[in-house]
Amino acid sequence: MKLFGPVRLIAFAVVASPCALAMAQDNYEIQVYGSSTVAKNHTMLELHSNYTFLGSTGMNGGMYPTQNALHETLEITHGFTDNFETGFYFFTSQREGQGYQYVGSHIRPRIKVPDSWKWPFGASLSLEVGYQRQQFAPDPWDLEIRPIIDKTWGKFYAAFNPALELALTGPDASKGYEFSPNVKLSYDVTKTVTLGLEYYGGFGPVTEFSPKSAQEHQLFPALDLNLGEEWEFNAGVGIGWTQSTDHLIAKFIVGRRLSF
Repeated sequence: MKLFGPVRLIAFAVVASPCALAMAQDNYEIQVYGSSTVAKNHTMLELHSNYTFLGSTGMNGGMYPTQNALHETLEITHGFTDNFETGFYFFTSQREGQGYQYVGSHIRPRIKVPDSWKWPFGASLSLEVGYQRQQFAPDPWDLEIRPIIDKTWGKFYAAFNPALELALTGPDASKGYEFSPNVKLSYDVTKTVTLGLEYYGGFGPVTEFSPKSAQEHQLFPALDLNLGEEWEFNAGVGIGWTQSTDHLIAKFIVGRRLSF
């Protein structure tokens, strides 16, 4: 993802024990968004694969544990105009003893500020709404509003997604909007290899942040491979440092752009 303006991240030590995890995290599509949309009459197919090595180990509020779970998401995004796209998500989960299960689906329209406006940074806005089964998420229906800001300086790239999440049904529906910012900083080591850091957070309700132990904070050293306009590849290993965050996750994203 990309961030406008200088950004500095402070690394934290991982001190929480995996067995102390209090809640499950939505580890289905772990990605910081850039401001660009899929080109008109093009379709992007992406497979998100995320494996949790250290996560929750027991049932919590009727939800399955996340440790040793493989979450895979098929994302299909189509560009309808030069500045508007819509994405569709199909979430799945596989874990020993549970088998391969359908988790839920989301839809995400997104609009971008046109390049002709000549803003000094890229900007777009996405709205994501959808359903997940209660064995995998406490709130079956939810909404996300995600502003996206990014900028490139030579070989450096930064993105900021100050997302707001709203539970439409379920026990968290009364909490209102929750603040879940994502940040990415990266550097082009070569024309093909880009190295970076990605941060994913969950602070709780915007009216009053949750206690630190109930917040979610995760840092991913990440690798992007620039294999041409048609391909996308991202991989990373995430480390969480609060009681409510899965502590060790590996993620892979492979995408292919098609023209119709």
